Amino acid sequence: MTEPTAAGRALQPPLAVVLAGARGHGRQHLDNIRRLQERGRVRLAGICELRPLNGQELDGLGRPEQSTDFAALLESTRPDLAVVCTPIHTHTRLALTAAERGVHLLLEKPPAPSWAQFRRIADGVAEAGVSCQIGFQALGSHAVPAVRELLADGAIGKPLGIGAAGAWARDESYYRRAPWAGRRRLDGADVLDGALTNPLAHAVATALAIDGSTRGEDVASVETELFRANAIEADDTSCVRITTARGSIVTVAATLCAEQPGEPYIVVHGSSGRITYWYKQDRVRLHRAGHEPAEFTYGRTDLLENLVAHLAGQAGLLVPPAATGAFMRVAEAVRQAPDPVALPPGAWRSLPGEPAQRRAVRGIDGLVAASADTLSLFSELGASWALGPAPSSPSSAR
Repeated sequence: MTEPTAAGRALQPPLAVVLAGARGHGRQHLDNIRRLQERGRVRLAGICELRPLNGQELDGLGRPEQSTDFAALLESTRPDLAVVCTPIHTHTRLALTAAERGVHLLLEKPPAPSWAQFRRIADGVAEAGVSCQIGFQALGSHAVPAVRELLADGAIGKPLGIGAAGAWARDESYYRRAPWAGRRRLDGADVLDGALTNPLAHAVATALAIDGSTRGEDVASVETELFRANAIEADDTSCVRITTARGSIVTVAATLCAEQPGEPYIVVHGSSGRITYWYKQDRVRLHRAGHEPAEFTYGRTDLLENLVAHLAGQAGLLVPPAATGAFMRVAEAVRQAPDPVALPPGAWRSLPGEPAQRRAVRGIDGLVAASADTLSLFSELGASWALGPAPSSPSSAR
C-alpha cells in the first residue's frame, strides 16, 4: 500500500493547502487541517465552496481566500496540495485541474464513479508528476498490516476466505442531502452513490487490502446482488462476491437499512481459526483453536498527515491510486450491473429516525452477518426477495 517518497525537491512544512468542499463530510477535512495547522504542518490557503464559510467555521484557520472557482483559486493561491471532498461525479475534473497545475492531491473516496474516469485520474496525476492520496482512511490503520502479518505467520492456518459485513442505518433525509444523493446517474453522468461504493466502500477496500488484492489486475470476477428499500436509484442493501486473480474469495454484504445498526467488520476465515476486524475502531480479535481469544487495538496514520510527510521526503504514500484499483474494479461491476431491484413493501418497515423516518429491511442484520460468516450471497442465504433470477451473474473484471 505504499510507494516511494515524492520525487524531486522535498517540500518543507507548513504546506499551503486548498480545500474543495468544506461542508458536509468536508467539515472533517476542515477540522483535520485545523489540527495540522496548529502543529505547523500545513497552512490553509484557500477554500472552494458554493457559499463562503463564516468566521465561526474558520475559527483558528486565519483568513483563507474563498472562491467558487477551483481553477482560479489554485491560480491565485499557488498551493502545494489540494484536498478534494466534493460530489463523486466531480472528482475527475477537479483532480485533473489540480494535477495540471502541479498541485498534489488528497482525493476523497470513492476516487471516481467509473473505471474509465479512475484511469483518467491515475494517468493524469502520473503524467503531471504529482502525488495523489485516495481518502480511504481505514487503509491508514496499523491493524491492516498487523492482520496480514498474522496471516503470513499462519496464526489461523490456511486462509479460506474473507467476509465483510456492514449494517448501518440512514434515514430518508440522507437521500435529500444533495441532488446526487442516492443516484446512479445525474444528468447523464455516472454518480454511483450506493451503499457498497460510498458509505460502506471502506469495507470493500479494506477486505481487499487484507487479502493482498489491491490492484486492478488482482480482481478476476465480481458477482453482484443489488437491492433498494428506499425510493432511490442506487443500492442501499447489497452484496458482492469477488474472486481474485489468485483464486481467493472476498464477500461484502452491506445495508443502510439495518434494524439494529452496528459497527462494520471483516472476518478472515482460516482452517484453524478466524480474525475479526472492526475497521472503524482499529480493533482486532484473534480466535485460534486451542487458545483463548486475544484482542488488540491499533493506531492509525492520518492520510493528509502522511501525504505531507511524503512530500517532505519522510514517508511512503499509503494509498496511491494503484492501491485502489481493485476497489474500482468492484465499483465498475456495480456500475455495469442492472439497476438495483426494489424490495417489495412487505420486506421492509418504516421506523422513527432523526431527523426523518427510515426504512429497515426485515431480517437484514442476520443476513449481513451470515454472508460474512459463510461467504454467501443473499440469494444463497434464502432471502425471499433475493430469490429468482440473479440480479447479476459473475462478470469479468477485465
